[in-house]
Amino acid sequence: MVPKLRWIASIVGLWAGVAAAQGARPVETVPGMPPVPDPTNLYSETRADKLSPTVAGALPRVYVPNRQGNDVTVIDPATMKVVDQFAVGINPQHVVPSWDLKTLWVTNNAEGRPDGSLTPIDPTTGKPGKTIMVEDPYNMYFTPDGKSAIVVAEALKRLDFRDPQTMALQYSIAVPQCKGINHADFSIDGRIVIFTCEFQGGLARIDLVNRKVLGYLKLSRGGMPQDIRSSPDGSTFFVADMKAGGVFVVDGATFTETGFIKTGIGTHGLYPNRDGTRLYVANRGQDHVGNNTSNGPGSVSVIDFATNAVVVTWDIPGGGSPDMGNVSADGGTLWLSGRYDDVVYAINTINGEVTKIPVGTEPHGLAVWPQPGRYSLGHTGNMR
Repeated sequence: MVPKLRWIASIVGLWAGVAAAQGARPVETVPGMPPVPDPTNLYSETRADKLSPTVAGALPRVYVPNRQGNDVTVIDPATMKVVDQFAVGINPQHVVPSWDLKTLWVTNNAEGRPDGSLTPIDPTTGKPGKTIMVEDPYNMYFTPDGKSAIVVAEALKRLDFRDPQTMALQYSIAVPQCKGINHADFSIDGRIVIFTCEFQGGLARIDLVNRKVLGYLKLSRGGMPQDIRSSPDGSTFFVADMKAGGVFVVDGATFTETGFIKTGIGTHGLYPNRDGTRLYVANRGQDHVGNNTSNGPGSVSVIDFATNAVVVTWDIPGGGSPDMGNVSADGGTLWLSGRYDDVVYAINTINGEVTKIPVGTEPHGLAVWPQPGRYSLGHTGNMR
């Protein structure tokens, strides 16, 4: 009996060791970054039941920056009605939740002119505060430790790291080979950020710890990369490309292109669903100046993270130009701006049914608030 028990114990131990080896290792993050509870799913804290106490007083609203209107339209998602509209700076591009979830920032880049600015919105009142003058803020992100806001100075090919409260300049990183730098996502440990280079058809990889550019990657089709998102386990980055009409797959560790997923015309925005199993892809159906290049409709494709395959595509009735946005807190609605149709689309994530809400002129990077998550990495709500 004793030898048999020992044999069983050894087999059990062997299988336990195999299971441990196959299990996900804890993620060693940069100092100050919140821990990663589930190394297999960095979106684990953005489920519908994970609203932070910090956003308990926030009004449920959708904030829509109207690029040509120089204003923000505010929608009540419960009624699907516009409830407010207020002026901001010149050419508002995105509404960006702050790292601490307490402020929404409107990035008014003034098309690269000196009068760029940031307008804060108090999410508990839905009202704007005093505008801060900031050079060329096309987009904005936050370092994973929350110590810096990263103002994406697109026209200047530069990243300006600023105090996340006062927006005082801390330091800058020049990215000379990344013309049209605009969208980004971060490695699971917070050490690396990858930006898309819209007008050079590639990506820039940046070391946040040592504050330097590590290298550039030219995508094979030489297109016009837009949004970028990490896979749940952090191993892969998905890159929307407007000219290629699909999503490039890039290995995060080797910084090499490993695949391509065809989606639709004018592939633009990328948004994970609430359980981190699928990726919503906005296909704008048009080029960067609003021309419908092949008479195709705007659409939303849904990619399964497990298979990297499109499982369904929803066409926008009447064509449309779905651009940027995010998912509702409960995951039931995908909100996207209709960039060249002056509307916002509220898309049912079960059946793809679309409700259109008229807004201002050329709506762009709208934010849905509140959203689940412990902190925001920026853009229209890259939550972790």
